[in-house]
Amino acid sequence: MSSINLKNGITFALFKSNLNLTTKRMKKLGFALMLLMSVFAHAQVSINVNIGTPPSWGPEGNDESRYYYLPDIDIYYDVAQSQYIYENSGKWVRDKRLPSRYRNYDLYDGYKVVLNDYKGDSPYSYHKKHVTNYPKGYKGKPQKNRGNKPDNKQKPSKDNAKKGNSKNSKGNNSKNNDHSHDGHH
Repeated sequence: MSSINLKNGITFALFKSNLNLTTKRMKKLGFALMLLMSVFAHAQVSINVNIGTPPSWGPEGNDESRYYYLPDIDIYYDVAQSQYIYENSGKWVRDKRLPSRYRNYDLYDGYKVVLNDYKGDSPYSYHKKHVTNYPKGYKGKPQKNRGNKPDNKQKPSKDNAKKGNSKNSKGNNSKNNDHSHDGHH
């Protein structure tokens, strides 16, 4: 029994060799599968975290929130899509601009309700709740905007005044200011 038949020895060696190849292949396959899964997991996290840049009129400290509700004008704002969401003739509409009736509304002064509890694409599915909890004129905790309110009054800068480009400038500073067409009237 201690001696192994050559034929059986060759068979045993081949079986052991195939077993080692199969084990190595399985390890490589397992490693490749784990690597692939980690890449997909990282991509998923990156997509979920990147929601968009909040507007300068948005409340400070809420960078991870996707939606604001503006109770004074009964409109939602989608930070990720940079769109306003409002009801128009019974249908919810998305637009990059406020509806014309609210174009003069001051987004910096109006209160923004940050909707942290909703992650879907239709915040208006809770519209009745939002209108009830946050009626027109609602003011919650004091808010500070992310950015400063733009100054709509245009003042001539010192640089422009030095160059002759102030509002009082007549434009072209050439020495010949004859603006007649051909000298004949």
